[in-house]
Amino acid sequence: MKLTSEQKAILNSTGNIKINAVAGSGKTTTIIEYAKTRPKGSRILYLAFNRTVKEEAIKKFAEANIPRVKVKTAHSLAYQYIVPNGNYKVRSHGYKTHELVDILKLKGDKQQHTEYVLANHIMRFMTYFCNSSAKKVNDLNYLSMVTDPKAKKFVKSFYKVILKNTRLLLGKMNNGAIEIIHDFYLKKFQLSNPRLPYDYILFDEGQDASPAMLEVFLNQKAIKVIVGDTHQQIYGWRHAVNSLQMVDFDTYKLSNSFRFRKDVADLAKTVLEFKNKFSSIIPVTITGKGRSRKRKVKAVLARTNLGLLLKAIDYVVEKGKVKKIFFEGNINSYTYAEEGASLYDILNLYNNQHKLIRDKLIKEMGNIKELEEYIDRTEDVQLSMMLEVVKKYGSQIPQILRTLKDLHVENKDRSKAEIIFSTVHRCKGMEYDSVQLVNDFINEQKLDKMIELGEMPELSKLNEEINLLYVAITRTKHYLYIPEDLIPSETSGSKRIIPLKKVIEEPDLDPSIANNRITKVLYEAADFGYQEIRRKHKDAYQPWNQSLDDELTIKYCEGVSIDTLANHFGRTRGAIRSRIKKLELKEIYK
Repeated sequence: MKLTSEQKAILNSTGNIKINAVAGSGKTTTIIEYAKTRPKGSRILYLAFNRTVKEEAIKKFAEANIPRVKVKTAHSLAYQYIVPNGNYKVRSHGYKTHELVDILKLKGDKQQHTEYVLANHIMRFMTYFCNSSAKKVNDLNYLSMVTDPKAKKFVKSFYKVILKNTRLLLGKMNNGAIEIIHDFYLKKFQLSNPRLPYDYILFDEGQDASPAMLEVFLNQKAIKVIVGDTHQQIYGWRHAVNSLQMVDFDTYKLSNSFRFRKDVADLAKTVLEFKNKFSSIIPVTITGKGRSRKRKVKAVLARTNLGLLLKAIDYVVEKGKVKKIFFEGNINSYTYAEEGASLYDILNLYNNQHKLIRDKLIKEMGNIKELEEYIDRTEDVQLSMMLEVVKKYGSQIPQILRTLKDLHVENKDRSKAEIIFSTVHRCKGMEYDSVQLVNDFINEQKLDKMIELGEMPELSKLNEEINLLYVAITRTKHYLYIPEDLIPSETSGSKRIIPLKKVIEEPDLDPSIANNRITKVLYEAADFGYQEIRRKHKDAYQPWNQSLDDELTIKYCEGVSIDTLANHFGRTRGAIRSRIKKLELKEIYK
């Protein structure tokens, strides 16, 4: 294969290095070539980000005929050192809140459900400690991790109780009184100060390393290579750190993306430049060299589970446009919280059907108000999002979920899905021929407003929000469908990105049935700068006319949701449905 000058420089390097690799830059290919060129007999360890990446890497190293490379995830490496020797039993899933209440014999007080709120914070504190490089629980300040004012007030009041029981829970795991969780044996591995029998250690996705595993990595005598993308850090909420910025290794880069074209690269760079509004970043070089024009795999990507689920409902239930779908990570992961509560449980609470609630925590809630108070005191984002879905769709939820599950294909039939739905976190490392973004990411207008009002969150969280949009954009290989609100005011010197005329090449819009009027409108739109497109929308509140009908048709073909259309045109959802019916859009573009 023909290597770039950047790749050759990496292969010729000596000593510890870090590689900042933009999305789609062939970092795995580069690492394989690096391993090939190491001296014969070298013992090499490749640390993969997750099991999916691990299995793919094992396959690629085998195809490249490099059997001396061992591929592990951080957890699988830690497991082999800790679990068999410690005679531990591992719990496949974490402990539920109500289980911790029983294990630790937590007591409530005058406030409702205090024992459950305590259990929630104890579990989070333990996770924080297990992923940190701290030697003792007392070395950490859990209060600094809590941001919501109500939750912060609660933690401050009960800090000693939370700290004491976090240590007690860890002690029970350590002496085998209860099953251990995966993060626990990773922590034990770090604290054991292991010495690994390798000459080279290649650490992938370094921008999302846990401090615990980073310490293990840095303590090794092997030659160390850490690779990742500074701007793809999106797991700070899991206590990950951007190790590319923390290690003092010689720096190399991979700036050519072979995944996407120049226009996508320009858009991605402009999004990253949002960070200059509140800090100073080194200019990013991304050269788009992608040539793929396939449109086999189409994905809809969202920032949140809620945004994704609402978009899937709109596609499948509102429009009935697709017959086979696939959710990255399985559809059940979007309808159940990590602790086990389901949308059905919250719906039954909402409808005062307590006898139908299965989850013990939700069953303890007297009503929705109590659940909302619990969410406020724990910052439980998953439950909060599920509650929003219940409030929006109510008793329609069972039928909606049945419809989604009936259309959902198994993992082995993933390639048969017309649309793949995923959050950005679940599609990390993936790529698709065509990507449509849900309008639930941060945008330039929201960012400017926060700065103007002085309502800025922590810089690390703000950086991560921008990273999420960057990662979502860079999943595409060719086609990108981006909501108007997410388009930056400028894109690397140009006020245009992907021409709207590309919409007629959208897989679920058949150009052969598009009449001349629609085709003409699409091509005319491509000749405007995006400032001009925004200016056109000032007339959105006028009565329906030819121009508004054309605009509605284009947005409908782009897959814009009923809710977004209603908000954009300043009309009710019923009015939008009525206009879609009158224009026979479902029949024309089914």
